[in-house]
Amino acid sequence: MTYQLATLTEEQKRQFENEGFLIVKGLFTSDQLEDIKSEFKTLSENSVPGYFEPDISPENSDPLKRYPRVMHPHRFNEKAKNYMLHEPVLQVLHDLYEEEALAAQSMFYYKPPGARGQALHQDNFYLKVEPGNCIAAWTAVDAADENNGGLLVVPKTHDYDIVCPDAADAKESFTTHYVKPPKDQKAVPVVMDAGDVLFFNGNLIHGSYRNRTQDRFRRAFICHYANASATQIGQHYQPLYRPDGSEVRLIENPDGGPCGVEFEALYPH
Repeated sequence: MTYQLATLTEEQKRQFENEGFLIVKGLFTSDQLEDIKSEFKTLSENSVPGYFEPDISPENSDPLKRYPRVMHPHRFNEKAKNYMLHEPVLQVLHDLYEEEALAAQSMFYYKPPGARGQALHQDNFYLKVEPGNCIAAWTAVDAADENNGGLLVVPKTHDYDIVCPDAADAKESFTTHYVKPPKDQKAVPVVMDAGDVLFFNGNLIHGSYRNRTQDRFRRAFICHYANASATQIGQHYQPLYRPDGSEVRLIENPDGGPCGVEFEALYPH
């Protein structure tokens, strides 16, 4: 039976299938964005061992150590869990997967002025969703562009195999992995307004710019999802959540991605 789109247009669905990514405008309201900002501003003033450990010492000069990314806030913050299961996002994902989506991961990035970017990489190297793939839903809490550290994507690389990463330039990237784009394919900027959500395939090569501004944060709430028919996922992403908030566990995919255990399992973005 042919799947009937409920939220996306046929043109939007084709763009995702052809390019590997799609921006959907205004999936979060201004009130919701303010709620997210307020929640994570409060969180930034404290340490949550294992999830958020800022360096607030006067000697610290690295803005990313003062404002590191928050890993899996849905595991200790009910509001983050609720936004991970944001119905408008799940409706888009249902159209992209043509089945229910399972929420696997949440993250919050402050991306303060001066913060390094992230080298090009592929998300399903880390999540290892099989069969099927992960999809990221990258929500711009602030407007994001080339100056304040917005995203870069390499269009049409969603059909590119997951590859073993090279070492990233530590001066420009806060993560260690780098995936070189295929020959004659270049990364392009993704410009987003606050409240927009970028959806992209787990094989798509992408990264982010350094925040070159002096006064603009580039806050983002980022979640990763698996298709309901998937049977395996990396161990760091258990449990997953159905849209109603109930837990589900998949078979744990072994660590190491396609490159062997010498690659430490790092979190994307």
